[in-house]
Amino acid sequence: MRFRTKLYTSIGSLLLFITIIVMILMNMLEQSTVKMNVVISDINERIEIASTIKEETSIISGVLNTILKDGGNAVNSDLLNAWENSNSNLQVAIDALEKKDTQEKSQELLGKLKILHESYRNMGQQALMERKINPDAELTPAFLADIELFSQRMAQMAELLHGIQEQGMKNELVRSKDTYNWAVENIYIYLVIGLIIGISFAIWIIKSTSNNLNKVTDVMKQAAASDFDTLPRIEITTKGELSEIAVAFNKMAKALEKHNKIEKQLKEEAEELSWLNTNIAEIATLYPEVENVQGLAGMLITKLVPMIGASYGVFYLKEVTKSDQYLTRMSSYASLGGEQERKQFRLGEGLIGQCALLKRPIHINQVPEEYLKIGSGLGEASPITIIILPVLFEDQVLAVMEIASFETLTPLHIKLLEEVNNNLGIKINSIINHMKVEQLLQESQALTEELQAQSEELQMQQEELRTTNEKLEEQYEASKQQNVEIQEVSAALEEKAQQLELSSKYKSEFLANMSHELRTPLNSLLILAQILTENGEGNLTNKQQEYIKTIYSSGNDLLNLINDILDLAKVESGKLDVISKEVEMNQLRDFIYRQFSPIANQKRVHFSIELDKALPMTFFTDEQRLQQILKNLLANAFKFTESGSVSLQIRSVMKNITGIRGEEQRLERMFAFSVIDTGIGIEKDKQETIFDAFKQADGTTSRKYGGTGLGLSICRELAHLLGGFIEVSSEIRNGSTFTLYLPNRHMNTKIINISTARAEAAVSVEANYLVNSNEHVLKEEPMLKHGKSILKNKKILIVDDDIRNVYALTIALENHDMDILVAENGREALEVLKEHPNTDLILMDIMMPEMDGFEAIQHIRKISKFATIPIIALTAKAMKHSREECLEAGATDYISKPINLEQLFSLMQVWLFTKEG
Repeated sequence: MRFRTKLYTSIGSLLLFITIIVMILMNMLEQSTVKMNVVISDINERIEIASTIKEETSIISGVLNTILKDGGNAVNSDLLNAWENSNSNLQVAIDALEKKDTQEKSQELLGKLKILHESYRNMGQQALMERKINPDAELTPAFLADIELFSQRMAQMAELLHGIQEQGMKNELVRSKDTYNWAVENIYIYLVIGLIIGISFAIWIIKSTSNNLNKVTDVMKQAAASDFDTLPRIEITTKGELSEIAVAFNKMAKALEKHNKIEKQLKEEAEELSWLNTNIAEIATLYPEVENVQGLAGMLITKLVPMIGASYGVFYLKEVTKSDQYLTRMSSYASLGGEQERKQFRLGEGLIGQCALLKRPIHINQVPEEYLKIGSGLGEASPITIIILPVLFEDQVLAVMEIASFETLTPLHIKLLEEVNNNLGIKINSIINHMKVEQLLQESQALTEELQAQSEELQMQQEELRTTNEKLEEQYEASKQQNVEIQEVSAALEEKAQQLELSSKYKSEFLANMSHELRTPLNSLLILAQILTENGEGNLTNKQQEYIKTIYSSGNDLLNLINDILDLAKVESGKLDVISKEVEMNQLRDFIYRQFSPIANQKRVHFSIELDKALPMTFFTDEQRLQQILKNLLANAFKFTESGSVSLQIRSVMKNITGIRGEEQRLERMFAFSVIDTGIGIEKDKQETIFDAFKQADGTTSRKYGGTGLGLSICRELAHLLGGFIEVSSEIRNGSTFTLYLPNRHMNTKIINISTARAEAAVSVEANYLVNSNEHVLKEEPMLKHGKSILKNKKILIVDDDIRNVYALTIALENHDMDILVAENGREALEVLKEHPNTDLILMDIMMPEMDGFEAIQHIRKISKFATIPIIALTAKAMKHSREECLEAGATDYISKPINLEQLFSLMQVWLFTKEG
């Protein structure tokens, strides 16, 4: 906008603004006056109505008093009509005022006046009716007093209403005066504000014009003092003469900057090209001086690293063997020589091997803090960038260079490295070929000398052969005598093997009997503890419940100890089945996570399971034994980890199995299950002994962590049965890693079966047995609807010679409203059944005096009435064939001691439901 236009616009806007303000204020004053007139008119009308109420109230009272005082004469009809008209007028006036005056006090008075008027009118009509009937009748003084009282109260209320309306008129007049004064004051205020705004607007126009002129002057002064790299710009947003000057100046500044930038760019490119050619020539002067790759690598890395401003460098040369290719460290620059620096890499291994495999550079920025340290006498620090370059010759990798720097490498530095690389491959190939020629020449000379030596050795060997023949004849005679001795030793070993087999049999029988003797009292202990834990009667204190939970937990610990001892004995004696089947990786992961995620949440330890993407979806092994090993290793990890993390990593690796089973050295692909924790760690001298039975890292009586020391021993033996092994690596206070290696089996892998005949079943397996003999019954919807109500009022026979078990089971069953019968052996059970033929179910112990459980079940099944009665066998001598023997004898189902009450009740519900059809 031009200056003249801006000036005219400002003056016109000011006048328009003042005119609008005056019009608005005059309109406000006029509206206020109109509103005041309306309000005053309304109040005048209300005052008139209030006056009417006052007058009519007085008339009604005067007319009624006149009629009542004129005794002995007939009622004057004119007075009676006047009285009726006044009542009607009063009622109309009250209703009109009630509509117009909405004040709370006025409404309250009008409501009371209506009631008084109605009452007064009724009393007056009553008096008039009596006077019409009997002109001479005298009204009672009390009645007259009431009429007078009502008349006075009505007059008072009418007076109050009239006063309220007059006071409203006064208030409104005062308010109107205040409003008028306010309007006049606002007119003056707005006029002053308009003048101030107009003056301010004029000042702003003058100031903005002078400011724009100052800006132009300042920018031109700055441009004169600048170096033409970045010239200042004139920033004027308004249009006009100054804006046109600013646009022209800014275009000129832009053209000057562009010209200066092109000039500098050409100069920098010339300098960079000169620097690049000079350094390439300097590197090329090194090549004629070297005769081997070792020397070339040392000279090149020493020259090249500081040339590009880097601080660290390593040169790797590719070496080829019969089975693999390696990149071997040949020389380095500023290396600290620590253990963390690798000497060799396979193709594809690490970033060095990956660079060689891809045949292209790898550039890394933002290197982690602990990745690499570059040091001097004053200190050490980590670089911020690393570049790895392959050295190629005819598309074949000959070497790899790795360079690290504290500063980011510029494109010019990278271009220098690429140019050096192009010529370096040719030089390395030339040196290697030269070295091969020299090596072949040396080998040829060595072979000639060796042939001469072999000719002399052949003559010596002929003499040695004659001597050897004589010695062989003597050894042959001695071997005959040794064969006789070997046969005697074999006979002795066979006899010893038979003794060991017999000893193993006795040991198995002993462990089975011990299992029975330990489980029998433990059964009653756990049942009673479980019943008390439920606190059905609610009469136990919190402290008593804690005691009972401790007893129950200790009993379960004792049961787990018995199971561990039996498992160890079975593994050591070879009486354990290993049955391979297809195992799904995802199902295994989900099973382990469900088992241990609650423990991790409770201990506030991070728990994760990682599966290598390269793993197959399924593999073949004994799933139960694998789960047993992993659960034991993870349980130990959580036990010894107070904080931090526990993780399970499953991956496929190439493992050297030399010496594991006596085979020759070879690499085999195996599955690796690694349990990693951040716990207390294990000392190196104890990392082997922890796998021995009853051995722990801390075996003292004051140790912090409990346990029997059987878990890892069982895990190691189970791993061997699965064809694998376990390795451990650990440091004190830095956690431990236990890795289970298993062979990579396929579909056609044969099932490993060790001594399947007479193999004892681990108690833990039987404890996990679920009701599967009647799965279709469990799936029936009606049985689910019955729930535990099906147990109510059922008659149950318990057959057991141990009074402790009978007592515990009786309490548990009676808590579910069942009638209990007891027999101490099979013979007594038959007699009890004869006396109680309506028995619903039998709980039969197996090992009893006089008549054991097997014989008792067979006798019961011969009785036609009890041919289908449900019989659940109970035994503490947990053998794998025990269940089959019980079912063959006629038992309906089987459960091992110690009895899990939930499992027992579930079995009872199933068979009672089946019995009832």
